[in-house]
Amino acid sequence: MDLELLTRLQFAVTTLYHYLFVPLSISLSLITALLATAHVFGRPPFGRIADRERWGRLSLLTGKVLVATFAVGVVTGLVQEFQFGLSWSSFARFYGDVFGPTLAIEGMLAFFLEATFLGLWWFGRDRLPRLVHLATIWVVAVGTTISAFVILAANSFMQNPVAYTVDETTGRARLGSFSELLTNPLNLAAFPHTMAGSLMAGGALVMAIGVWHLVRGGHAADSEDFAAFRALSRLGAWVTLVSGAATAATGDALGKVITQVQPMKMAAAEALYSTTTSAPFSIFAYAPPGTDRPTFSVEVPGLLSFLAKGSFTAEVSGLKDLQDAYVAQFGPGDYTPWIPAAFWSFRLMIGVGMLAALVALVHLWLTRSGRPLHVDSRLATSVLWSVPVLPLLPMAANSFGWIFTETGRQPWLVFGLFKTADGVSPGLSVPEVVVSLVAFTLVYGALAWAWTALVVRLVHAGLPTLPAARPADDAAARSADVAITY
Repeated sequence: MDLELLTRLQFAVTTLYHYLFVPLSISLSLITALLATAHVFGRPPFGRIADRERWGRLSLLTGKVLVATFAVGVVTGLVQEFQFGLSWSSFARFYGDVFGPTLAIEGMLAFFLEATFLGLWWFGRDRLPRLVHLATIWVVAVGTTISAFVILAANSFMQNPVAYTVDETTGRARLGSFSELLTNPLNLAAFPHTMAGSLMAGGALVMAIGVWHLVRGGHAADSEDFAAFRALSRLGAWVTLVSGAATAATGDALGKVITQVQPMKMAAAEALYSTTTSAPFSIFAYAPPGTDRPTFSVEVPGLLSFLAKGSFTAEVSGLKDLQDAYVAQFGPGDYTPWIPAAFWSFRLMIGVGMLAALVALVHLWLTRSGRPLHVDSRLATSVLWSVPVLPLLPMAANSFGWIFTETGRQPWLVFGLFKTADGVSPGLSVPEVVVSLVAFTLVYGALAWAWTALVVRLVHAGLPTLPAARPADDAAARSADVAITY
């Protein structure tokens, strides 16, 4: 077995597990903050429920799911940082001065800022003044957003290295400007795309929770809980649909930046071997192993040219020409990524994400203008059957996007500077990687099962009851409309 391949697989397993929970933490914190704001300030701009108590109960439900998700995300995230010392120490020596500040900031945000204020929000709901309590969940939402931006800056350096110098004596990369690292053009394009995809994941989960309660029975059609879950399902559907459109728009912008800094990745996304004008985009294609032309394909003419350069007639560089150019620039070697992984992960990312947005659109149509969800209709039945897998669709799309991003960069760890084969820890053995890979997979599988079981239990329990208002402690609190309502 190949040591480099096993080490890459180990990192992929731990990262993919971790990345299941990160988008949910980002989106659920924002959704919970919006629901809590609606509870404090009355009728929100979304939905038709004017009763503030309903939004408060919904915020507690999504908050419970957030707490469980955040906890698992932090635990799985710890291993990501250890990976650089365990399996990729050669890379850490080269990259540590650049990657260190981003990991430090992300760690302080996750383990101190976000965790502290999430604890204050959860345990202080019947102890803090309502505006202070509301501020704590917004700090969590803003903190997760900043954390995502900073860690994406580190990944963007690996895709498009900026703001660095290489010490000729030590051969290590040195950070030149932290602000320039953060404003890497690739990071500025990847961040909104990542945030939109994260919101799709949270929106789909919230929608699934609401729809499940609507169709399972147990709530009278005129009950408070039924109205609340209907509003939750529509809120989740709107978040999924709008963020799906944002994901498509930001993905288009990101694709054009990728074409500028990593043209090989975009060529691999289409398995485009020869430089072509009006390059097509294949919805589906099949090519026998060892060939560079498909025997069957369904294509949209000029679409790849538009995705890459904004014009349906633009020229897109092919893999063969780019390989020759990279050999001339970087020396002998194979600079072509694994085409099947790049080709299919790119299409699955788009297709699975569009399917989630389509389900959200159907649900909004079925429940428009106060209509009940008739489970005897074919469309409603389709939505019902999609509930168990609906949260998985955006999560899978996010994972496929990460696979495309990372496999399309190969054979580089830092594009143009540092190859993957050179980053593996010296002295690492195949048995060590196999044992740790199996251990990580089993432990992470157990964590994923525990998270799923806990979330299902929280959802089955229904809407929490708001704590009784605490008597005001001073005259100012008694006279102002800031009585504790949580």
